[in-house]
Amino acid sequence: MDALNLIAAVQALHPAAQARAQSDQPTLTVAADALVALATQLRDDPDLRFDLLETHTAVDWLEEDRFELLYLLTSVPHGHRLLLAVNIDRDAPVVPTVSQVWPIAEWLEREAYDMFGILYDGHPDLRRLFLEDDWVGFPLRKDYEDDFMLERPE
Repeated sequence: MDALNLIAAVQALHPAAQARAQSDQPTLTVAADALVALATQLRDDPDLRFDLLETHTAVDWLEEDRFELLYLLTSVPHGHRLLLAVNIDRDAPVVPTVSQVWPIAEWLEREAYDMFGILYDGHPDLRRLFLEDDWVGFPLRKDYEDDFMLERPE
């Protein structure tokens, strides 16, 4: 399935999904409250069969006061890929977990929580993954500072 047909197929499942015009691969932005339902449909639809969450990360758009969560999905049987994007407010960074759809998300979401402070509603074990439990702050946020950092370039 080519990129245009893939986007059309996903938008048929979820008409509110917004296609990203300039992207190297098919990319759709969806609302956080639609994420789990759409993820389940993408996994279970026989024509799409996105059975692998390849990776998940976040981008801190500090100037826009939001995080963009990115989910790179792969269909092993069909050989196509899709990037799902979800924008959430930086002041209340909460999104539902997709760990019940793709179990690997349990680890990937813990990493995003540890580094960015993203909260995953319904996550079975949301705790720090890399940093000590008493660590203060989230090092991949663009406004993060601590006593050990080098000075920021001007």
